[in-house]
Amino acid sequence: MGSSLKIRGELSSEELRGLARQERDGHAAARMYAIANALDGLSRADAARLAGMERQALRDAVVRYNAEGLAGLHNRPKGRPPRRLTEAEEAALAAVILRGPDPDRDGVCAWTRADLCRWLDAHFGKSFHPSSMTQVLRRMGFSRQKARPVHPKSSAKAQAQFQKRGSARP
Repeated sequence: MGSSLKIRGELSSEELRGLARQERDGHAAARMYAIANALDGLSRADAARLAGMERQALRDAVVRYNAEGLAGLHNRPKGRPPRRLTEAEEAALAAVILRGPDPDRDGVCAWTRADLCRWLDAHFGKSFHPSSMTQVLRRMGFSRQKARPVHPKSSAKAQAQFQKRGSARP
């Protein structure tokens, strides 16, 4: 079995507890309390249990505290996957959306998420699921709402003939 891990001694357990009380991040505060408990002489298992964590989590916190100080006790930001569309591709998609579909060329009279997925696959060779397309559209500032659909070959004259002419009843 290995030897116990030494804890950096620049702050006392009382100072760590005081900083933990002022800390807004609950995870960092729990790590500070656990290290303070260990500095007071409790076993690593008891120190971790009193702070609401496992012994291995306390060990990881001590390693980070020794290497980085108090800043190492805060959660690290999570990475994000890279965007699948380049800026030029997003600009082309936005232009297509704003221009609207041409039924003869695009085969649709209103863009849906599935239609935009097919358009991206045909033009850029990148396949998306419609739910992923929602995230792309939202990031670009578009919403799922769309204008009331209008048939491309509709006639205003024919629509006027079918409108009700007053509310006279026999």
